[in-house]
Amino acid sequence: MSTRTHAAMVPTFAAAAVLLTLGLAAESELRGEDSAPRRPPNLVIIFADDMGYGDIASWGHPSIHTPHLDQMAAEGQKWTSFYVAASVCTPSRAGLMTGRLPIRSGMCSDTRRVLFPDSAGGLPDEEITIAEILSGRGYATACVGKWHLGHLPQYLPIRHGFDRYFGLPYSNDMDRVASSPPGRQAFLAPEISFWNVPLIRDAEIIERPADQTTLTKRYTEEAVRFIRESRGQPFFLYLAHTMPHVPLFRSPEFVGRSLRGLYGDVIEEIDWSVGQVLQTLREEGLAENTWVVFTSDNGPWLSYDEQGGSAGLLRNGKGSTWEGGMRVPCVMWWPGRIPAGSFVREMGSTLDILPTAAHLAGAEVPQDRVMDGFDLRAAMFGTGPSPRNHMFFYRGRQLYAVRLGPYKAHFITQEPYSANANRQVHEPPLLFHLEVDPGEHWDVASAHPEVIAEIRELVARHQAELQPGEPQLDKKITQR
Repeated sequence: MSTRTHAAMVPTFAAAAVLLTLGLAAESELRGEDSAPRRPPNLVIIFADDMGYGDIASWGHPSIHTPHLDQMAAEGQKWTSFYVAASVCTPSRAGLMTGRLPIRSGMCSDTRRVLFPDSAGGLPDEEITIAEILSGRGYATACVGKWHLGHLPQYLPIRHGFDRYFGLPYSNDMDRVASSPPGRQAFLAPEISFWNVPLIRDAEIIERPADQTTLTKRYTEEAVRFIRESRGQPFFLYLAHTMPHVPLFRSPEFVGRSLRGLYGDVIEEIDWSVGQVLQTLREEGLAENTWVVFTSDNGPWLSYDEQGGSAGLLRNGKGSTWEGGMRVPCVMWWPGRIPAGSFVREMGSTLDILPTAAHLAGAEVPQDRVMDGFDLRAAMFGTGPSPRNHMFFYRGRQLYAVRLGPYKAHFITQEPYSANANRQVHEPPLLFHLEVDPGEHWDVASAHPEVIAEIRELVARHQAELQPGEPQLDKKITQR
């Protein structure tokens, strides 16, 4: 079994040859058959919040109607082993934006799992985002929706490579008003006034509290406007929906639309939004030169019962390092380039989007730091396998599990939002064959000591080169 890893950082003649080949391939990607320069492709990332592996009809949900996502999958490609960098919002988004495990940027913590309104930290300035890489290649860039990588001015999207920003700086359940109903009662019949969360344009608060019943619709309108205004140059749109993170809100047009109730209404409005984006690309003649990725930031928030989603056949959900917490639905769409109706059953990750986008744009992947992403073009275009054969599963700053090939070893397990008393260290680690047992039911460690030894070797190499970044999530504002 291969154990390809980024730990080997010593340059060699062979490595230099590989980099030269990749550079030539990236250059040829931007040329047509007549070798004339071709406009770099656009990139659209649509990121749901807390949407589970089983929440899309074409992934098996029996009562949520998602015709636009289903059509996107039929015209594009489904990735069935696609992972995020973490099982909660802030570190997951940091991994997507930087192509690096969040522990490297300091965007994870063992005490505060995400950023809060009293947080003083955020994505460090020295981190390089997808937006910064593409902006350097002449792309127009926009972030629409939830950011959650720092709400102070120095951390907002416009300081990290985005030309414009419209959205919430953190989760929609933050800035809870003291007079709102206690506990979870506020979520049963949510009202806008229960949360004083701000809506920001660029760096200015334009509405507080944000009218959350209109967010999905307004995000969509903003995204469509950006696409139309940017059609004359390459562009990068990051559309990060606030929902289905609780509290759940939807437009009046979607009230009672779904058999699945409020949660289903929310998903069906997000599906409508996907349809609007894809239709705009078609109308503007941009579909054949735009790579669109739809996925989620982590698994479903199962503890919210009917207001949470479904991980399908996967175990557990948001907050955990079981498959249901970090394996998410992913659809990639690019008419004429990505084979219609195709499947990729090998591994991919949000960590891989940055290097893939960089190569497509003819840009360099940062060479002055360890990157955790891989170039997925061969798997996307059906010319070869995915280069990713391993995945590290962190909870905060601790490594809990590792997948290598079809096997996943759990060194530590813990319920998503339980006290440390429920934390279990496993020696030997639990081992599951995910192709046979994606629900992680049957521990096969005793039958495969050689696999565990190989995973331990991979972990040792990873930890030997790991340099954790300065912790950002533990910093608090002293006065507000």
